[in-house]
Amino acid sequence: MINKRWSSAVLLGLLAATTLAGPVPASADDDRAEPVAEPPRVQLVLDVSGSMRATDIDGRSRISVAQQAFGEVVDALPDETQLGIRVLGATYKGKDKQQGCLDTQQIVPVGPVDRAQAKAAVATLRPTGFTPVGLALREAAKDLGTGTTARRIVLITDGEDTCAPPDPCQVARELAAQGTTLVVDTLGLAPDEKVRRQLLCIAAATGGTYTAATSAEDLTDRLKQLVDRARDTYATTPAKVDGTDVCQGAPLLAPGVYTDRETFSEHRWYRVPVQPGQELRASVSVALDRPVNPDYGVLLRATASDGRELVRGVDAGSGRTDVISAGLRWSAGGDVDDAEDAEPTPQPTATPEVTTVCLVVSNMFAPQAGTAKNPGMPVELTVDVVAASPAPDGPDLGRGWVLLLLLTLAGLLTGLVTGLLTRWWVATWREN
Repeated sequence: MINKRWSSAVLLGLLAATTLAGPVPASADDDRAEPVAEPPRVQLVLDVSGSMRATDIDGRSRISVAQQAFGEVVDALPDETQLGIRVLGATYKGKDKQQGCLDTQQIVPVGPVDRAQAKAAVATLRPTGFTPVGLALREAAKDLGTGTTARRIVLITDGEDTCAPPDPCQVARELAAQGTTLVVDTLGLAPDEKVRRQLLCIAAATGGTYTAATSAEDLTDRLKQLVDRARDTYATTPAKVDGTDVCQGAPLLAPGVYTDRETFSEHRWYRVPVQPGQELRASVSVALDRPVNPDYGVLLRATASDGRELVRGVDAGSGRTDVISAGLRWSAGGDVDDAEDAEPTPQPTATPEVTTVCLVVSNMFAPQAGTAKNPGMPVELTVDVVAASPAPDGPDLGRGWVLLLLLTLAGLLTGLVTGLLTRWWVATWREN
C-alpha cells in the first residue's frame, strides 16, 4: 500500500515538474536525425604560376618540391579521406591578364582517392601563368560542396595574388561569414613578407593555420599533418544560435555545441538551466578572422538572473594566435558533501528548483584601421551540464574547541622550542 502511494506521488511530482519547467531549451540536436558520419573532405590547391620555376628550395624548383610532397601525401592518405586537387595558373601561357586570371581548374574531383590518377595529374604540371588565388579559393569551396562535417582547403603558393579582385583575404572572410564550416590552411613557399601577410589573413579568416615551408621535408611533413587533421574535425556542424544583449529573453541552451558571431567589444547573452546537484561546464572560442590590434582578450561569465556574478573565465592574447578561448565551471546547490551525508527525506510532490544561469561572452578586441566590423567574429560556445563533483577533501584539522586546542598546543610547542634554542645560542655566544 505504501509503495503504491509512493509511486503515485512520484508520478504526480514528475507531471508537475514537466508542467512548471517552462520552455524547453534549444538543443544542438533539435530537428535532426541521427547524423551519419561523413568521410573527411580535403581540397589541395596548388599554385602553378610562372614563379614556381624558381630553384631556391634545397637547390630544386618550387614546383618539383611541391610535386614530390603531393606524391608522398597521396601515398600515405587514409582510405576514408575524400581528396580533390585544384590548380591555378597552370594552362594559360599568354600575356592577356584578363584571360590569365581565369586560369584555375580542378584536375582531380573530390571523392575516394585514385592514387595513381592523382599523382599522374600533379606530375605533368608545368609552371605557366598568373596567380588567381582568390578565384581558386572560391571555386575550391564550391568543389567541396555542403555537408555536416567541416571541410578543409590546403593552399600551397609562392606568391601574392596577381589578379585581385577578388581579393583572396576578402574571399576567405566571405566563406567564413556563410557559416560553411570551411577551414583554409596555407603553406608559403617564398620568404616574402607581403605573401606571408596575405596567407596569414586567409588562414585567420577561416580558423586555419599558416606555415612557411623552407625545405622539401618541411612541406611534406606539414602537408601530411594538415590532411590528417581533416579526420579530427566535428562529426556534425555546431548549431546556429543568436545571443542577445541582455539576459532576459536570451536563447535557452541545452548541452551541445553552438556557433554565433560577435562584433568588436560586444556582450552576447545566453541562458542555461541548471538543477540542484548539477554542474555547468562551458567554454567559448573566438576566431580572429580579421586584423586586430595586439593585447586583446575574451571573457566568459556565468551570472545569476539578478546580475550577481557566479564565476568567470578569461584569456588574453598578444597577436600570435588565431583563436582565443576561455572556460568555466559552476555547481548548483550547496555543499555536495553535506547533501550526501544528510538523511534523505522523501518529498515526492516537490519540484526541484532550477537555476537559470546567464552566460555572457565578451571580447576585448580593437580593429586595425580599415578593418570591417561586420559580420561579427566567429564564436563557438560549448555547453554541458553534468552531475556535480565535490572538490577533493583536504586534511581534517577538526572543528570548534578541538581546532582551538590543537592550535594552542602547536603554539606552545613552537614557543618552547624557540626559547630553548635562543638560550642555547646566547650561552654559546657568551662563552666565545
